[in-house]
Amino acid sequence: MKMNRRQSLIVFLVAAVGIGLLIGATNLPGQWYANLSKPSFNPPNWVFPPTWTVLYILIAVAGWRTWLQERNGLALQLWFVQMLLNFSWSPVFFGLHHMALGLAIILALLAAIVGFISVQARENRTAALLFVPYAAWVAYAATLNFALLRLN
Repeated sequence: MKMNRRQSLIVFLVAAVGIGLLIGATNLPGQWYANLSKPSFNPPNWVFPPTWTVLYILIAVAGWRTWLQERNGLALQLWFVQMLLNFSWSPVFFGLHHMALGLAIILALLAAIVGFISVQARENRTAALLFVPYAAWVAYAATLNFALLRLN
């Protein structure tokens, strides 16, 4: 069965937002995170769910636009790589309490995001621009991950 544009957008939204929120809900910061020494720029915990919800919507729309454009291209491959890295960070950081591996994952994630933006800047400018807030947030999160590792 061939999906129309709206159906395929819904699939991307449900997958990105749904899986992202599910991973977030099953890998809560918990007492371990609460007991860590935090840098001065650490945001309150309530900031993360709404921020990630908006970002997952942007990520889904960018992925959908990329899928419509070319289903076997480098941009879509980078989109799937960044999703895999994104979805693996919380279980590693919050679940396994492994800050160093979390930092390696988030730096690879940032590289995949920047790669996606670079490829899509030429091919699909809207998809590239949808990833700019995501890149900024992940750069901030990587800095936070690094600071937590150094402080603890």
